[in-house]
Amino acid sequence: MKTPDPSTAHLRKVERDLDFLLDCFREVLEELGEQEVARSLPSRGGARAAPAHLPARMVQAYSMAFHLLNMAEENTAAQQRRVRESTEGVTAEPGLWGHVLRHVKELGLEARQLSEVLPQVRVEPVLTAHPTEARRASVLEHQRALYLLLVKRENQMWTPLEQQAIRQDCKRVLELLWRTGEIFLEKPDVASELRNVIHYLRNVFPEALPMLDRRLQQAWEAVGFDPEPLRNPRNLPRLSFGDWVGGDRDGHPFVTAQVTHHTLGELRLNALAVLHQRLIGLSARLSLSNRLQPVPPALTARITEMAEPLGERGRRAVQRNPDEPWRQFLNLMVARLPLDMSRTEAARLEDEPGRYREASELAADLDLLRESLIAIGAGRLAGSEVQPLLRTVRTFGFHLAALDIRQNSHFHDLAVGELLAAAGLEGADFVDWDEARRLAFLERELASPRPFALTGASIGPHADAVLECYRVLAGHLKAYGPAGLGSLIVSMTRSLSDLLVVYLLAREAGLVVHTPKGLVCHLQVVPLFETIDDLKRSPEILSSFLEHPLTKRSLAWQKKAAGEGQPVQQVMIGYSDSNKDGGILASQWGLYRAQEALAAEGQRNGVRLRFFHGRGGTISRGAGPTHRFLSALPPSSFQGDLRMTEQGETISQKYANLISAVYNLELLLAGTTEATLLARHGARKAHPLEPLMDGLAETSRHAYEALVQGEGFIGFFAQATPIDVIESSKIGSRPARRTGKRTLADLRAIPWVFSWSQARFFLSGWYGVGSALEALRSAQPEAFALLKEQALDWYPSKYVFTNVSTTILSADVEVMREYAALVEDGAVRERVMGMIQDEYARTRRMLEAIWGGPLEECRPHIYQTLRMRQPWLGVLHQQQRELLRTWRELRKGEKQAEAEHLLPQLLLTVNAIAGGLRTTG
Repeated sequence: MKTPDPSTAHLRKVERDLDFLLDCFREVLEELGEQEVARSLPSRGGARAAPAHLPARMVQAYSMAFHLLNMAEENTAAQQRRVRESTEGVTAEPGLWGHVLRHVKELGLEARQLSEVLPQVRVEPVLTAHPTEARRASVLEHQRALYLLLVKRENQMWTPLEQQAIRQDCKRVLELLWRTGEIFLEKPDVASELRNVIHYLRNVFPEALPMLDRRLQQAWEAVGFDPEPLRNPRNLPRLSFGDWVGGDRDGHPFVTAQVTHHTLGELRLNALAVLHQRLIGLSARLSLSNRLQPVPPALTARITEMAEPLGERGRRAVQRNPDEPWRQFLNLMVARLPLDMSRTEAARLEDEPGRYREASELAADLDLLRESLIAIGAGRLAGSEVQPLLRTVRTFGFHLAALDIRQNSHFHDLAVGELLAAAGLEGADFVDWDEARRLAFLERELASPRPFALTGASIGPHADAVLECYRVLAGHLKAYGPAGLGSLIVSMTRSLSDLLVVYLLAREAGLVVHTPKGLVCHLQVVPLFETIDDLKRSPEILSSFLEHPLTKRSLAWQKKAAGEGQPVQQVMIGYSDSNKDGGILASQWGLYRAQEALAAEGQRNGVRLRFFHGRGGTISRGAGPTHRFLSALPPSSFQGDLRMTEQGETISQKYANLISAVYNLELLLAGTTEATLLARHGARKAHPLEPLMDGLAETSRHAYEALVQGEGFIGFFAQATPIDVIESSKIGSRPARRTGKRTLADLRAIPWVFSWSQARFFLSGWYGVGSALEALRSAQPEAFALLKEQALDWYPSKYVFTNVSTTILSADVEVMREYAALVEDGAVRERVMGMIQDEYARTRRMLEAIWGGPLEECRPHIYQTLRMRQPWLGVLHQQQRELLRTWRELRKGEKQAEAEHLLPQLLLTVNAIAGGLRTTG
């Protein structure tokens, strides 16, 4: 009997869900009198009688249709995972706990070895906002509701009438979406972006956490391991979250000290609200009577101890549930939360005496509650009721997520210059000093505890911005301790002085401690290595930084505060600028080599490195399937820790729906655990492809630079892509350029990638690879034969070539040519487009040599996914180009009012194409 093709089954399921959603949408449109739009709504066979020019409402309909397709694909993937798990067992799905535990068991690792590693695993997704999240928060909410209804339809228990009710609910949400609109009419502020991030931190991730723990425990037992070690929550891997919204001020003038102060307050308030809700719920359930079981003396003593300092509130908490001491204990925990819920308009923070100051105090009481239940034989209740809440406290604390502060090294230099000028010292031109002079000055100053300026005195715009922010952090640290505060991240770290400068600024703002041995910085200073050249220099910079006495003292201080067994230094690596700088192959391999070298420097200095991966939402910027990404990293870079950014629309794609959130978080936790185990118990061996990858990276970089640094290229980019529309959009609070200069270097990597994807070039995801492979085959045919043989078996090379083949399939030469026709200079157009076409053909040809056949056959799933979208996208690309021509002519003719009137229609096409391709930046 022939085995069914899983990709065919997947496609049919997607088509069924999509047909249902599109039929509901058509009915809504017809009932609203939008018959013309309903008739032109895209169908699976292509655009249904779509006119040459689409009115704005039809573009919106296309955009919604793409989101419905994405929803159908997401649901299909989730349902098929469930089917595989039901029929093949918990170990069937690659990357998840069952699959990982079976794999390491087959390698000979024992449960004891896994139990030792699990509590050392720490995974921290860091949520960010960037200028390409194309959907409004209200739209995301409606889409979440629609997805839940789609999932609800999967249940076979519903009667025909109940199914009809679900259908009507779907139509209701679709009408809300249609009437809401999708684009930002006003540029969102940081506060609105923070609300969106807090939604996930408050409503999604706390719900996902107990499901993640349960899946680990179930997989652990399924592969035959003793379940006892995992009954203690301290033996589970640690999950935490970070936040950049309200702290990331790199080129973002609207993230002020006041915004950071507000952000820290909102994160704390919402964390406490989560805990308040869960404590109340647990109190309602844990109705154990002291008449039916003995009360452990430790619990009775703690109730008395807690109630007295709370006065009347303590007495009420105890009197509320007589004869139910476990409830009384929980009532007292609620009363001790530093939160005032008595006001009807809003909750507020409350720091009066008797309240908990830190989450560790609440965790200690919950530990006692858990032990008291175990003591009376109620271990099941301890595990099912208390342990999830204890995990919530240890994961989210009283801060929800740790807020990082990121600023550009150039901004810091300007701040120091202003500081020196205000103090009447030579150094207003500090930004122009060479490294030797900078280091000599910094060494002298960091030996002294005295600040340059008086607190509160205005110094200059850059210095004021940095110091006011640091003073907010110092105030939070004094009030609540270090929980909730992340790191001080230095974008564009190019030298040791870029890092030491932050210590100097921290001294000015009171973020340091004076010890007998010298200054100590409360918060960790973290280098961010972004360009390819900076990545090459990164080991030398890191080594000098780790060897600096102030860093050594600070790491020792931070180690003690965090309870770590070894000093831990975080190092951030950037995928975006390295790609914009040298192309995908040079970027990906440069990052691999840099991590190996950085890990070696950390080991040499007795410091454990915590790598922070600055991945974006597209392949060009480091995205790709999580378990494959983790498998492709250097083994030496894994020591149990993983931090990574989740940016832009990636957050909603991965975490908007609880089922998807659990899946994606499980991939992170299980993948990090597996990589850590393999790194710890496997011997590091050089792979024969490594020297070949070195050469390929360098050759591809030269080919890429020949294009982007060539004469006329910037003009081609400006006219052949909608970059000018993206810069005029209202889809993010952050400017598209760091300083406003009209240069490629100043343009952020996100709009750079976004604009190329809109015009279907996807240039940053493949250019240069074909030239590198062809050069290798020509010069070293035996080496190329080795590459063909092993490239798809070795994870690092497979990950790169898989991602490049995905972007090649996503690119479309015909659409590229049509956008290139917008370039006014014919000579530039022909030269640049000729180079792009030649490299595209070369790259596709060489990839097919690696894969051993046509990409459409070797990558059928991605090909089918794109094929379903292609007819719809063609109409939208045509509409966008027509609008672009008109809009640019109006701007050139200084008809600004008419151009502004046309801009929302253009932004609709941007949003619709982004939805169709499932990518912005």
